[in-house]
Amino acid sequence: MNWRSGPSGCLDWWEGHWRMSEAQRECDGRDCTNPAVVHLTQVVNDKSSTQYLCKSCAEAKGITTEPSQEFDVSDFLAQLGDQGPPQGDPSSSCGFCDLTFDDFKKSGRLGCPHCFTSFESNLRRLLNRIHGATGHVGKVYLPPDPAAADVDRRLDGLRRSLQRAIEAEDFERAATLRDEIRGHEGDE
Repeated sequence: MNWRSGPSGCLDWWEGHWRMSEAQRECDGRDCTNPAVVHLTQVVNDKSSTQYLCKSCAEAKGITTEPSQEFDVSDFLAQLGDQGPPQGDPSSSCGFCDLTFDDFKKSGRLGCPHCFTSFESNLRRLLNRIHGATGHVGKVYLPPDPAAADVDRRLDGLRRSLQRAIEAEDFERAATLRDEIRGHEGDE
């Protein structure tokens, strides 16, 4: 493993460490100790699960380990590149690994982390065409409802009053407070 020093030295170490640990993983299949060749991540109902499978366990689950002929990234990128002249010089290369943008379009892979900054304008344009945006939008959460906070405060006050009424053995007041609390909890 080649570890470079400099601003990306830590990143290079982590990427190499991650790749090394991925390569040494065993299959998660039952009673299987073969090396894993498939990293399967499934997201169902916003919960993700990850499995590492050998070729035979993956095929038993209906997952093919052969490359798909249906979708070729390099063809897809080449088609996108034909939709207009790229901003900047497509033959310019990354100053770190010497990959050109044309090479990226052919292979579908960047050469190093520095390629992202070297080809930033071209990649932004490409991502905008693919995804419709250059930034992750994510979920939008509504701000908390101030009326709900008022109801919660009112319920807390009623519960404290109920506790004091019980301690003072004022059971008629406690019954009234209990009914009022149940009425508010039923509204939620």
